[in-house]
Amino acid sequence: MPEVNAPYAPGTPCWVDLMVPDQRAALDFYQDLFGWQGEPGPPETGGYAMCTQKGRPVAGIGPSMDPSTPTVWTTYLASDDADVTLARIESAGGKVLMPPMDVLKFGRMFVASDPAGAVFGVWGRGEFFGAQLVNEHGAITWNECNTRNADASAAFYHKAFGVDVTPMEQAPGYRTLDIGGRPVGGLQAMTEPPFIPEVPSHWMTYFAVEDTDTTVDQAVKTGASVILPPTDSPFGRVATLRDPWGAVFSVIRTEQPG
Repeated sequence: MPEVNAPYAPGTPCWVDLMVPDQRAALDFYQDLFGWQGEPGPPETGGYAMCTQKGRPVAGIGPSMDPSTPTVWTTYLASDDADVTLARIESAGGKVLMPPMDVLKFGRMFVASDPAGAVFGVWGRGEFFGAQLVNEHGAITWNECNTRNADASAAFYHKAFGVDVTPMEQAPGYRTLDIGGRPVGGLQAMTEPPFIPEVPSHWMTYFAVEDTDTTVDQAVKTGASVILPPTDSPFGRVATLRDPWGAVFSVIRTEQPG
């Protein structure tokens, strides 16, 4: 079901957000691209904007507080208790980059990296548990860890979050992150090509779209650049874009969304 009405299982990608130097321009860009609705929030939330699709939260866009911080889409993994998860991350060889902080009554979050350097967030749910619409146009449909050390990353996510890491038969070299026997994300080694040596380990966000080629054309018209042009894959027609502020994301049209 595209609508999500219950908390995500721990370890599941549950939210994505973007901290960007020009929040207003970014809100306009993604509204034009995906149809999102969102406005800067109140001072007590740092102006963070909750973007919605069909009236349901799908992503966040906030103003960057540090000009030296790269502009990226951050994937958040769900947690029932952020502080317990932090201890497990450190025990598994991860590194905490931003310590836990409470976000009013919505939840508790922090940012960490795995042993290969891929950065991700952790969302310890409170009143808010994450995206409430997925696998529809303009909503998250997949998150994957692209890593320079696939074995180390796979072992880390298994130990820190309890996810199973399973090779995918139809995509040699690709692994799924499974919870309860169901894939919730992906993991793959960064081979060359398509990855160039300068690209570090990272988490990639995929947004579902109704038409990949039309979405790419619209993105380019509004200042984005194309990293991977529209390409057919076993899972749908995919493209990778860089927004006007440097944040990289992918879009995909699946044959059977959801």
